[in-house]
Amino acid sequence: VQLQASGGGSVQAGGSLRLSCVASGSTLDYYAVGWFRQAPGKEREGVSCISRSQGTTYYADFVKGRFTMSEDKAKNTLYLQMSNLEPEDTAVYYCVTGLGVETYGSTGWKMRLPRDVHWGQGTQVTVSS
Repeated sequence: VQLQASGGGSVQAGGSLRLSCVASGSTLDYYAVGWFRQAPGKEREGVSCISRSQGTTYYADFVKGRFTMSEDKAKNTLYLQMSNLEPEDTAVYYCVTGLGVETYGSTGWKMRLPRDVHWGQGTQVTVSS
């Protein structure tokens, strides 16, 4: 299944955006679905993911309390509601399916991705100060 993210744009700090991610087929067969982002000159990093086997939604520390991930299984669509955006949130955002989620420590997590993960084009989010 391939996923396509959309909904990005340019906002001022403190603003909000809602990203959508439509899958070409059902994502129910995947153990995890998630959002990543990549800022210019930086490595791609996990933002949030849903572990179906654990029934848990995980967030990176830098978005906790500001971003909310959800999904509409009937529509094969993921959402990322982003509030109180900061200039540091400027990045291209991607959605992917995964093999599962590994947890470590009290709050650490890492989404396990397939070797042939398809990132798609992503959607650009730009936050100005």
